Amino acid sequence: MADSASFTPGNTGSNLALRLALWTVLIVFAIWFLLPAYVVVGTSLKDLEEIRGGSLLALPHEINFSAWRHAWSEACIGVECSGLEPYFWNSVGMAIPSVIISTLLGALTGYALTKWKFKGANLVFAMILFGCFVPFQVVILPMAQTLGKIGITNTVYGLILVHSVYGMAFTTLFFRNYYVTIPDELVRAATIDGAGFFTIFRRIILPLSPPIIVVSVIWQFTQIWNDFLFGASFTTGGAQPIMVAMNNLVNTTTGVKQYNVDMAAALITAAPTLFVYIIAGRYFVRGLTAGSVKG
Repeated sequence: MADSASFTPGNTGSNLALRLALWTVLIVFAIWFLLPAYVVVGTSLKDLEEIRGGSLLALPHEINFSAWRHAWSEACIGVECSGLEPYFWNSVGMAIPSVIISTLLGALTGYALTKWKFKGANLVFAMILFGCFVPFQVVILPMAQTLGKIGITNTVYGLILVHSVYGMAFTTLFFRNYYVTIPDELVRAATIDGAGFFTIFRRIILPLSPPIIVVSVIWQFTQIWNDFLFGASFTTGGAQPIMVAMNNLVNTTTGVKQYNVDMAAALITAAPTLFVYIIAGRYFVRGLTAGSVKG
């Protein structure tokens, strides 16, 4: 009788009202969250006269991509008037190798720490883990000295080295926690069959790793692409990544302030990370939870 009472029409009405209230709150928060993005996109599609004479929330009278073209290929950044295009490709050339190198090194290190236990493995992992909590500012001076001695300062190659080294602590943490969940018996059986360290890694461990590889790639790409401090500290002029170039463009005060160009530049800069999260965002969550339970 108690169970049947819970399905009375009165309770159904109260549940419906609760759901409507919940959806209303969620919609309000979604609108509040998306409003800045709407303003940025709308402003980038307006000309200056419409921006000055209209409302920020008003739709463009006519869609105009001239601000996007100007930000991409015509805007003056420092002494160069080449737009964001060369700096965009600097970031692409920096991010892709850094992601690949740091992910591969993290996978190998995590594999060694979990499946090929050696004396002091836990201490090594603790030292690597400590690297996740080292602020960027702490490593700037020693890293600058290292890049100078190697001879790759003020180059994209220097930034690749910086991000690969700094990101290895995070990728090792991801892979180590994921590989703990893989049964050790697989490695022992392969060892008995004569397989070595790299053969087991290539033929057994890597085929089981796509979920955590996706996590590592998304994490590293986002961190590297959005980095400003390393780019501003270790590069100048035409070697700078897009995040530094966008900051220089937005803070340029030559003539009339072009808000539509600034907004277009911000969207161009953010587009790759948005694309990555839209395409692979759901796999990011799956990968994080895949290694949360051992066994």
